[in-house]
Amino acid sequence: MRIGIVVNPDAGLGGRLGFKGSDGRAEEARAAGAEDRAGPRMQLCLEHLDQLLSSSLNRTKTTITLVGLSGRMGDSWHYANSVSTYAECIGVTPQQTNQQDTMELVEQLIDAKVDAILYAGGDGTTRDIVTILEQHGEEAQKIPLVGVPGGVKMHSGCFATTPKAAAEVTLAFAMGDLRTAITEVMDLDEEIYQEGVWKVRMYGEAWTPSSPRFMQGAKEQVERASEEDTIEGLAHHVQVLLEDEPDLMVIWGSGGTLRRMGEHVNQELTLLGIDVFHGGTLHSDLNESELLELISAHKGTDGEAKPLLLLLSPMGGQGFLIGRGNLQLSPDVLRMVGHDNILGVATPSKLIGLDAVRIDTGDSSLDDAFQNKRFIKILQGFRTTRLIRVAEM
Repeated sequence: MRIGIVVNPDAGLGGRLGFKGSDGRAEEARAAGAEDRAGPRMQLCLEHLDQLLSSSLNRTKTTITLVGLSGRMGDSWHYANSVSTYAECIGVTPQQTNQQDTMELVEQLIDAKVDAILYAGGDGTTRDIVTILEQHGEEAQKIPLVGVPGGVKMHSGCFATTPKAAAEVTLAFAMGDLRTAITEVMDLDEEIYQEGVWKVRMYGEAWTPSSPRFMQGAKEQVERASEEDTIEGLAHHVQVLLEDEPDLMVIWGSGGTLRRMGEHVNQELTLLGIDVFHGGTLHSDLNESELLELISAHKGTDGEAKPLLLLLSPMGGQGFLIGRGNLQLSPDVLRMVGHDNILGVATPSKLIGLDAVRIDTGDSSLDDAFQNKRFIKILQGFRTTRLIRVAEM
């Protein structure tokens, strides 16, 4: 099996800095101290794939040839210490990379006759890959895609839930255990979103191995105008908490549900960002370092931490509570907040078919800690909560 490797080195750079995407802002993000995200996530995937290939799970003794570039778009992340995968280098990563380099690499992979493409990036990377596949005709369009989630936002159905899940899907596909199916390639219209309108556009279709457990599916818009009473009840619940505990610090996650709740408590929240309300002051659109500073300073005269609450709304259609569009909530931030201070918020339509929430913090030990807790509390109405399972992988 020949698997083409594509790594967008700039994808996800702006996540912890509070950028809403990294397109065109890679240099700015690196200057501000951003570290690679897509590459290390691909490395996690390929290390796990190597372990799977060497294990008893590889019952057909399948071998995989990884086809790609040397450097940051390819072998910087996977060839070292590999036991069971064999690399085929088809070029060199340019010193500085851009959208065109991704597209040219996909063209090279088509010419190299790969059986599938395993890529690390976000929705923008997916669109670039699909654009080239469509330009090369029906056969190229049928090349299956498996996305390693490495961007700031991932709405498309091509992405696996985690880097390790991408490895599981790749091996299962290589062994012939998974059929391919068409999924939607989505991306956010951010200019409209900044104005308060949530609109995810469909930009095309792609083939991907069909695995409901390991592939996330495309994001859906599930909120309805008829739920305004429910939104008001959710907001009232938070308002009562603030009235009962004046020292409470509320960290508002991103998304339309929470923003609409904010309107009912007279807080103009950032639709795509993370906001903090404390002591009558709203701190808007904070990045990772700003969150760490505020939370660490939230202490009494005795040095004990004061109460805080992190509100998060799961992504419709996918169930992600952490790891999609809220990378400012880094592992360090989440550890400082603590599992018991996280409260999910969901309207009835979001809860339809949602039997588990997904957590992808970017830190495997922290992901394990969430899974070991097994459940997370979800607010679904005024003083009405339920426990929802944390999904594995």
